[in-house]
Amino acid sequence: MTAFILRRILWQIPVLIAVGLITFTLAKLTPGGPFDTDADHRQMPPRVEALLRQRFGLDLPVWRQFTRYMFFDLEPDPQREATTIVWGAIGGNFGPTYASRGARTVQEELFGERTGRPSRFYYSARLGLQALLFAVLIGVPLGIIGALKQNTWIDYLVLFGSTLFVSLSTLIVSFLLIIIFATWFKWFTVLSDWQDPIRPWVLPTIALGSTSLGFITRLTRSSVLEVKRQDYVRTARAKGLGDQVVIWRHMLKNALLPVITILGPLAANLITGTLYTELIFQVPGMGALLVDAIGKRDYSMIVAGALIFVFFLGVANLLVDLAYGVMDPRITYD
Repeated sequence: MTAFILRRILWQIPVLIAVGLITFTLAKLTPGGPFDTDADHRQMPPRVEALLRQRFGLDLPVWRQFTRYMFFDLEPDPQREATTIVWGAIGGNFGPTYASRGARTVQEELFGERTGRPSRFYYSARLGLQALLFAVLIGVPLGIIGALKQNTWIDYLVLFGSTLFVSLSTLIVSFLLIIIFATWFKWFTVLSDWQDPIRPWVLPTIALGSTSLGFITRLTRSSVLEVKRQDYVRTARAKGLGDQVVIWRHMLKNALLPVITILGPLAANLITGTLYTELIFQVPGMGALLVDAIGKRDYSMIVAGALIFVFFLGVANLLVDLAYGVMDPRITYD
């Protein structure tokens, strides 16, 4: 297993480089630049723009800009009369944000503590994990119940609810939750105090996890129905095993494999921030910041957002593959 994990980690490196190259190229091909306007959205004087581009190395050839951002750059060190290696994104250094004119780095914007509140990554990661947990803890049992009660009113109710949640987008669910629970019943407020550890998180967690809840419910139901008809399940019942033993020992482990498969990309997508949910509920996470970086042509922030997503996607998929071996001992990693 150790060799398998090392191979997967090493394969992440060329994937990250390829994603960084594609994202960087697309950002450069987009018209405009980070220094077209000043802080008041006025046209920046050409001389000032040229100085800023020189300061941040945007006057260099494009290939050089990418290599110094992604890999490393050699900078002179006057004190030691030598050159110092400054690692790039592959070493965890995403560089300065052009939107702040270099006053802050990408790491500080995404992972740094802010006055009176944790980092943006904390809010996005917590909201995503809560939404995923909400979808799994409710969706999986509902899917199992629907499959075991096939063609009964319980099954029809589960199908109706899951189809409804899949059909409704996160945007619509968010507005419905605000209208019902914030406007009518006044149980929650949209402009919440994020120092409260529970109340502000309830509505955005339900809104973000609703679509995933419906999808997981339907997938679990279909998978359990398929396993339910397998020969080994009929054989277990013929031996006189009780329903609880058949379900827990023989059905669920195989039935949940497809569900585990989709949890990898789903977790990465939720953890790295969802724009609509964070904007509507005023969650101070990464989603709005990364989208705003596209409008401002903040190249370092754009590429960092793509790399962070791919990194967590790789980690989540690795965990999913390891979970296969736990659920099904026949699966090996040789």
